[in-house]
Amino acid sequence: MNPALMRFAPSLSWCHYRRMSRVCTDVEEAADEILARLGPALALGLPLGLGKPVPLVNALYRRAAADPKLSLKILTALTLEKPHGASALERAFLAPFVERVYGDCPEPDYAKALREHRLPPNIVVSEFFFRPGTLLNNAHAQQHYVSSNYTHAARDVVAQGCNVVAQMVAKRVVDGEVRYSLSCNPDTGLEVVERLRAAGRPHLTVAVVNPQLPYLEGTAEVPASWFDLVVDDPRYSHTLFSTPKLPVGTADFLVGLHASSLVRDGGTLQVGIGSLGDAVVHALLLRHTGNDAWRALLREARTPPELVEAVGGLGPFEHGLYGASEMLVDGFMHLHRAGILKRQVYGFWALQQLVNEGRCDPQRLTPQLFVDLESLGVRVIRTQDFEVLQHHGVFTDATRYDQGFIVAPDGARVVANVADPQARRVLGEHCLGRQLRNGTLAHAAFFLGTREFYQWLRELPDAQRRAIGMTSVAHINQLDLNPRLYQQQRLHARFMNTGLMVTLGGAVVSDGLEDGRVVSGVGGQYNFIAMAHQLATGRAILMVRATREADGKPASSNIVHHYGHTTIPRHLRDIVVTEYGIADLRSKSDRDVIAALLNVADSRFQDALLAEAQRAGKIERGYRIPDEFRHNTPERLERMLAPQRALFPVFPLGSDFTEVEQVLIEAMQGVKARAARGTLSAIVQALGAGRIPDAARPYLERMQLLAPKGLEARVAQRLLVLELRGRGIV
Repeated sequence: MNPALMRFAPSLSWCHYRRMSRVCTDVEEAADEILARLGPALALGLPLGLGKPVPLVNALYRRAAADPKLSLKILTALTLEKPHGASALERAFLAPFVERVYGDCPEPDYAKALREHRLPPNIVVSEFFFRPGTLLNNAHAQQHYVSSNYTHAARDVVAQGCNVVAQMVAKRVVDGEVRYSLSCNPDTGLEVVERLRAAGRPHLTVAVVNPQLPYLEGTAEVPASWFDLVVDDPRYSHTLFSTPKLPVGTADFLVGLHASSLVRDGGTLQVGIGSLGDAVVHALLLRHTGNDAWRALLREARTPPELVEAVGGLGPFEHGLYGASEMLVDGFMHLHRAGILKRQVYGFWALQQLVNEGRCDPQRLTPQLFVDLESLGVRVIRTQDFEVLQHHGVFTDATRYDQGFIVAPDGARVVANVADPQARRVLGEHCLGRQLRNGTLAHAAFFLGTREFYQWLRELPDAQRRAIGMTSVAHINQLDLNPRLYQQQRLHARFMNTGLMVTLGGAVVSDGLEDGRVVSGVGGQYNFIAMAHQLATGRAILMVRATREADGKPASSNIVHHYGHTTIPRHLRDIVVTEYGIADLRSKSDRDVIAALLNVADSRFQDALLAEAQRAGKIERGYRIPDEFRHNTPERLERMLAPQRALFPVFPLGSDFTEVEQVLIEAMQGVKARAARGTLSAIVQALGAGRIPDAARPYLERMQLLAPKGLEARVAQRLLVLELRGRGIV
């Protein structure tokens, strides 16, 4: 690691190491070593998401499952599993897709056992974030869930007794030196190990090398001595777990459209995974490359122009954006390709401030830079300061720092103080670089995405890959490590997150239900919302679909009067976006917050919500929702987008699904809705489907329904044909 980069994460120094790591070629050998050195009680700390070393985890799981005298506690978050269909129809659809996309990607044995409610009593799985909605009815998962902010996860993992830190890593050999990259997950492991070492607790750090993992540098890069054990063998090269794109519907597109108008050119972006994140990225791309059409849609959608002017903007991204996102999603790849992700940030607060203010042109440095640094209070240049400034090109490579003096390439020696006129003259004439370098386009704590995204990371030229700063979550999700620097870097930050529900008081429900069951987890959402309030130009944007429909039930409102659980308290309310518009809640009274949220609620529920607020005395009895907001219906949104539907493909950022599969995804949702109305009704509909048209054959063949066997399969075939016909496909 470049010494200058240590300034970015000072509490996570890896300066002091023990002996060299032991390298082995088999996970079973590593499991033997772990048990021999730590004994029969293991608390295994694993990264969130992609970075789990699954072959090693499975080896340890098998040992514990076979031997009740062993104790295995798995401490992690966001366990990933391949899609598993809930019905025969879904399984028929998924099987070829899973084989094609996931290939030899291994799955954690503990995840299947947990899902099937058959974990042995000597094995505990404790997570601080679930895949959304997957473990609502799993007693073990719910009882062992740890509610934790992402920035506190390392602390809590250590407190839970962690004594093994294991991770999948990338490897590189340069000039005979072996180095490793934490790559997709430098988020918590660095801090966990730092805490364990500081406490002097017995523990092991273990790596499993996967050559398919992209090699990221900066804070993510560690020397071989950081690990006690490294498993390195070609048979552990396997397909990375990818996240297939989900269809983006009309409501999501409208949420993304509104949200995209709140992003300030030259600012900072956090955006997440899923259809709402894809919708935001797609709208930003449309704003940049099809600005006239994007503006016309904003007018049609009644996005408030005064709010857009105050918070966001209407133009393309001339200055570009910088990413500060806990998760590096593949949306950033698309923004980078489009020339939107291009604002670079630098690791010295005063330099960053001068760039922000337009007083330092990154492409052309002048001696005025030293005068301007002094104007900000920077006078004495210390060793660390010099290293960071030289890393960023302020000083030439041939310039040296020596005990409080700066030595020019020609040997001239001046005091390291830009307030000294003689020093300033020598620095400007002999030591100044031509332009800034080694800027960062995006900082993130972990990444997870599509196969295309991983390939993009692997194939990026080294210089461009270095501009992606994978680092600790303590760096990303708060300001504490370096407030002055991060405040300058995160200019006009727009932190976009997703919520399930919002109350009329402005509190947001994102991670759980009022009966205490956990849907997902707090993750970093609270951190980002709080940080948005700390930053002078920051805003928190929570995206909430106005309604939800599930399992054939009638629609219900996601804007509610009150709820028995909240993730973001009402005193941190900021901006809420639904498909019907934007509610700016910051600094507003309770009455005005209620009025703003009613304006973006679905009109089918507005009257009932207003009545509840009036009964509680939170808004006047005579209040009436303005007429312009009384037509918030899905039908109006569909009519509005219909003339521009070509601008809103179902998979706007691409897909791993074939064209036939993309059609089937939507059709199967219709089949599920028909079936939800009742078995008898479904059979009656199926019997009335008529003959099988030739155009349906590719879809039926893909679903193995050309020659169905049994009543259930025949009904499924006919319902699918009905749905394809109703959509104009056949």
